[in-house]
Amino acid sequence: MLSNLIDHIKKFITIDEADAEMILTHFQHQLFTKKSLLLEEGQICNKQYFILKGCVRFYINNNKGVEQTLQFGIENWWITDYLSFQYQTPSHFNIQAIEKIEVLSIDRKSFDELLDRIPKLEKYFRLVIQKSFGASQVRIRYLFTMSAEERFHHMNSMFPEFIQRVPQYMIASYLDFSPEFMSKIRAGKV
Repeated sequence: MLSNLIDHIKKFITIDEADAEMILTHFQHQLFTKKSLLLEEGQICNKQYFILKGCVRFYINNNKGVEQTLQFGIENWWITDYLSFQYQTPSHFNIQAIEKIEVLSIDRKSFDELLDRIPKLEKYFRLVIQKSFGASQVRIRYLFTMSAEERFHHMNSMFPEFIQRVPQYMIASYLDFSPEFMSKIRAGKV
């Protein structure tokens, strides 16, 4: 499982075995139970997480006290609050395990040290962040240009694994509609 991270890195940059060994020494292997919080609003985000196994969500509590899911993460995806991690400020977000999860985490000090030791990892992390940011931009576009039903069908066709793994109310929250409306869409009543 630890090789998943190295394999992921090799999709973006070239590293040798010495680099791979050095990289893994900077990460901590962690397990979290279902519903565990990896990050809670108000905490300073001190870790980035590479998901080895399981599914997580990134969410806020909106001004009505309702949880609004902003992002999901599954195997071989990164998840963190990048602004809190970078600037060491309190987070406005929560990261929660939807399933029992297995991750590799890296804290801020180890991350900075790793980038100093293997500068080409800067390119890897830049590309990962660009890909993540691009996906967020596309999601925002869909929220403004597609109907609720179109958003559901698009997500179902592009990411069927989420529809199978994630509770319906979280999918509805991510797509910005109520669980009741989600039930109607799934039943073909819309």
